[in-house]
Amino acid sequence: MADRELQRIVERAVAQALERQLPKLQAELVQCVLADLPEPAASAAPAAGSALPGGLVQAISGIHAGTTQKEILKALLDAGTSYASRIALFVVKSGAATGWQARGFGDDDPIKDFPLDLSTGPASHAYATRVATPANIAEMDRRFVKQFGGPANEQILMLPLVLKDKVAALLYADGGGDNLLDAGSLEVLVMATSAWLEVASLRKQAQQRELAEPMPPIERPAPAPVQTVSSFSDPFASHAPKHVAKAPEPEPEPAAEVVEVAASAASASAAAAPAADPFAGLSAEDADTHRKAQRFARLLVDEIKLYNQAKVNEGRRNKDLYDRLKEDIEKSRATFQKRYGNTAAASGDYFQREVVRSLAEDDLSVMGANFKN
Repeated sequence: MADRELQRIVERAVAQALERQLPKLQAELVQCVLADLPEPAASAAPAAGSALPGGLVQAISGIHAGTTQKEILKALLDAGTSYASRIALFVVKSGAATGWQARGFGDDDPIKDFPLDLSTGPASHAYATRVATPANIAEMDRRFVKQFGGPANEQILMLPLVLKDKVAALLYADGGGDNLLDAGSLEVLVMATSAWLEVASLRKQAQQRELAEPMPPIERPAPAPVQTVSSFSDPFASHAPKHVAKAPEPEPEPAAEVVEVAASAASASAAAAPAADPFAGLSAEDADTHRKAQRFARLLVDEIKLYNQAKVNEGRRNKDLYDRLKEDIEKSRATFQKRYGNTAAASGDYFQREVVRSLAEDDLSVMGANFKN
């Protein structure tokens, strides 16, 4: 029993340390993928339709802004439109590839559920070798060419999206009618997407562990969302082709939702512990709402601190913390109000209290003159 308890404590400690490193990990991922870019010639002008490195950094940042697998993959397709006229993502499962979403095909709906032949051509080569495969449209699946046509210059590109040593999807790209096809930038975007999907998977597994195994009562500050290393989560688990009789699965819950439920389960397990209860005079339902609102406010403010550490430190020093974090604070306030503004917990003003307690460290003066308490 003691060994199991020790294992849980060590797992949580490692998870918290890993969570604190997420901002640094994101920055390192950007640098790693950019390191693979070829050095541009000093005197050469950028090729037509090709974005400068700054644009590529912005595109990768957009992918890394996604918090769910679906958001990340949509961001990949949206970013890809700057580097290819037509782009489509095909999900690979059990040796079969089916369309997921596309951009630039005029009517993108026909791509959804389109069965792509993996037995021949560039799709087969990219799937088998796990490397980007340029090809001529004549080598592509004939049904695909017949339904969607080909680019003016006949050049296409097939890129594998590899997750945990498996090809989870194939990205098709071509230049359409204006010959916009930047193979190098597309390959960097796919690499960045693969890396960030694995980070998102770690977060999801940590949240599921919190739900399955409520933490024993330990005196420590309420944590930000934590992550532990676990098995990989399939980002296309909810993709159900029409020709397969399978009910769609629900989308993954937002991180804040999962952590809130986990915290609720943990508090329920410790409810019997003797303590001064500030909600003792309320009904069980109202007291539970107040507790959830407190935890949710703490989570929102912890996330602001996690991703804005430099701004928090500067704001405290210069006593203008609110001005530096106004957008994040008000966005999180709106999220809190949407959930608890019309509940019994509205009178507690928990988000405002947590901003002052956690961000300002109970020193209202550091928030600045524009902060309304």
